[in-house]
Amino acid sequence: MTHELLTIGRISVDIYPNDIGVDLEDVTSFGKYLGGSPSNVAVAAARHGRRTGVITRTGDDAFGNYLHRELRKFNVDDTFVSPVKEYPTAVTFCAIKPPEDFPLYFYGRFPTAPDLQIKAEELDLDAIRDAGIFWSTVTGLCQEPSRSAHTAAHEARPQSGLRDGQYTILDLDYRPMFWATEKEARAQIVRILPYVTVAIGNDKECAVAVGEGTPDEQADRLLAAGVEIAVVKLGPEGVMAKTRTERVISAPVRVKTVNGLGAGDSFGGAFCHGLLSGWPLAEVLDYANAAGALVASRLSCADAMPTPDEVTSLLAERGRMAPGQFVPATYAPEGAAL
Repeated sequence: MTHELLTIGRISVDIYPNDIGVDLEDVTSFGKYLGGSPSNVAVAAARHGRRTGVITRTGDDAFGNYLHRELRKFNVDDTFVSPVKEYPTAVTFCAIKPPEDFPLYFYGRFPTAPDLQIKAEELDLDAIRDAGIFWSTVTGLCQEPSRSAHTAAHEARPQSGLRDGQYTILDLDYRPMFWATEKEARAQIVRILPYVTVAIGNDKECAVAVGEGTPDEQADRLLAAGVEIAVVKLGPEGVMAKTRTERVISAPVRVKTVNGLGAGDSFGGAFCHGLLSGWPLAEVLDYANAAGALVASRLSCADAMPTPDEVTSLLAERGRMAPGQFVPATYAPEGAAL
């Protein structure tokens, strides 16, 4: 099977509290979900009808079996998911204290985790080469052997960029607990950016990758590094995407936040769906923004990923049109004022 989207990297069991608005020590019951950003992105795109798969590793244990079952439930190909006997499946706890406080607690990731044991010689480079979109994260570069596997995967991708209708996306996804210093992370990002056609990150993640600056300055540095589309998340101001010929801003889709942890992964899966659909960049952003907002308004991540009907319904409720129906007022050619 040729995948429309193939992701690589983190997977875990997310343990989320059923008690909202309290500290973790006061939670009395929890729910169990599939987690890990690249795995969630694959689930999100599958909810939009895309053929997706994930390259990752679990422990050889009951939680690993659970993750296989969940991937299959969400129609994500688990062919490239295999167990590592030496390490248990990673587990992530969080507290849910909306609207902005969602602290994460990682277990089974130190000094390493199964999904950081992906080895270059184990990769199916043909599957990676043929995928419409290949998605990776900065976290996968934090240690060996995962770092070398990510490098080999990126080197296998077509280097002609957007002309082939294929995309290699790097989620800048910087998490300081996995790195000794920001300098170390930046060195690895700089090495991988020449193989990337799309980079996605918020202000802090872009600052680690290419330095502090305005969103436009950060986007321009990503483009100068070889990226074709730079996506900079603007927090409450929405999200900006920039290419060498256009600059697009999508205003936020306002919702009541329940759990903001899965919003970025939902955004990513919907963004991939929009690229694969051939929509204009402005429409891709608006659709992805709405998909992210929907998950932010729900408790879980993977289980909360929306369908296309749910995304277009939310856009309609907010007076915003679905892809193919509008020319957004937020579009401006590069250099023009908004």
